[in-house]
Amino acid sequence: MTVSRLQHIPGIGVDIMGDRADALADPSMLRLENLDTDLRPPSIALARTREAVEEDSANSYLPFQGAGSLRRAAAAHVGRSAGRAYDPETECLITAGGLNGILNTLLALVEPGDEVVIADPIYAGLVNRIHLAGGVPRFVALEATADGWQVDPERLAAAVSPKTAAVLMMSPAMPTGSVLGRAHWEALAGALERSSAWLIYDAAMERIRFDDGERVHPAQIDGLAERTITVGAASKELRMIGWRVGWVVGPAQILRDIHLVGMSNVVCQVGIAQEAVAAALSAPDADDDVARATATWKARCDEIVTQLTGYPVIRPDGGWSLLIDTAPLGMTVDAAADRLFERGRIAATPMTGWGPAGDRYVRLVFANEPLERLGDLQSRFDEAWS
Repeated sequence: MTVSRLQHIPGIGVDIMGDRADALADPSMLRLENLDTDLRPPSIALARTREAVEEDSANSYLPFQGAGSLRRAAAAHVGRSAGRAYDPETECLITAGGLNGILNTLLALVEPGDEVVIADPIYAGLVNRIHLAGGVPRFVALEATADGWQVDPERLAAAVSPKTAAVLMMSPAMPTGSVLGRAHWEALAGALERSSAWLIYDAAMERIRFDDGERVHPAQIDGLAERTITVGAASKELRMIGWRVGWVVGPAQILRDIHLVGMSNVVCQVGIAQEAVAAALSAPDADDDVARATATWKARCDEIVTQLTGYPVIRPDGGWSLLIDTAPLGMTVDAAADRLFERGRIAATPMTGWGPAGDRYVRLVFANEPLERLGDLQSRFDEAWS
């Protein structure tokens, strides 16, 4: 019998489509269903990982809050974006990936029945973690426009109520690639000033931006720094998916509670990975490295948008994925994904459970297939709908 905490958790769908594509073992299949990338991690991270395999200090539970070198690197990294200093000893924790940090944070903030404000559509893994923590998602709809995804700042702020324990925002968001700007953070600052809620900022992709808009970390905004918890990860920007390293940075008083949750959950991080992530975050060319990777991902995104001219594609402002609206195509997301798989030889994820609006979208990930493999995407789509 399913326990009550799982009643509202349908899964994420990516695993099902990934297993289906793996079982087919067809090299012609375009793998656009999963957030992998073929771009290699920073070379300094690879070298440091090899060294760590031989180090006794990397084969330890301690320190439970994460290696000091990585806490210093992560605190400095977030501090550069936020425009303020964080104490690595009291205001930074290392986690086993970004989503481990998200769950630990939610468990430290949310009482059963509390609301968590979140965008719609959004990654099902975030929605599921709200449910696991006993929270209730309060969805704020994104609007698909010719210029990408948008949300009115005042409508976002209006979702904050006395029932709100946290606002969980990602920018760029996954899977939409939507971006929040200064106006959104300022509106939320005003709303949160009148509440006891926290802002959880999922910064896993914050530097993977395709637009020319201002880069604003919420902790830069007056009134938000003291209630912003930043959760980051090495998986996306640094392409270190298998290392399973993330970080949580924020005010010391709430970090103590998040650390207590972590000690009762995953306990500690991957030992041989931490020094490698610290080196990658601190490298002199770290920003240039992310910029080069982002340029490659943007070129792939642009190619897909160009190839699918005439199809209901919503262009992202960043991230690793974009969405196809299946409603104008006159079919369900499952039917659309099946057609793409069977006729077009494209593995793409139907977004059932990715917020209320997810039921009409199929996600394409452009991080893992090179440009030369995307050249016949239009003909594959045409074949799927023929």
